Amino acid sequence: MGHGTTQAIVLVGPMGAGKSSVGRRVARELGVAFTDTDSLVVREHGPIAELFAKEGEARFREVERSAVIEALGKGGVVALGGGAVLDPDTRHDLARHRVVLLTVAPEIVRSRIQGDARPLLASDEDPVARWQKIMSERKGIYEALADITFDTSTGPLAHVVSDIVTWAREGSSTEGDA
Repeated sequence: MGHGTTQAIVLVGPMGAGKSSVGRRVARELGVAFTDTDSLVVREHGPIAELFAKEGEARFREVERSAVIEALGKGGVVALGGGAVLDPDTRHDLARHRVVLLTVAPEIVRSRIQGDARPLLASDEDPVARWQKIMSERKGIYEALADITFDTSTGPLAHVVSDIVTWAREGSSTEGDA
């Protein structure tokens, strides 16, 4: 590790994959802090949808980048907003941390994202079609960053939580795991 940084367990993945709920529960199990970058942004700047509308995506990404730096600095468990990985500096930072990718099937995500004020889904397009487009654009980045991947589509989230906790406690001995 080195650099005097605390290593965090970082959850990445698309909107609706459960990063916040899974992350919060993993942190509780491990007895460490949980930070959600979207929540930090909201705390400092108000609702993300409004920030997007008023100041645009580029400004949102700047604000998000600051939140990422703050969150990673705290260590513990960190949930990153879906698009945070688009920032090359963030991708670089993640190399020092343990990264969990949460995935979810498109047909499952529909019920999770319905009625949400998610700015990237606010278009005339079907939200799931839009979600799939965004996911396919980011999939390669997510996969390149991930040390391990869990799908949250089926079964209780508690199973995913306990699998991540087990993996986190084992340390970085993920050699040979698919």
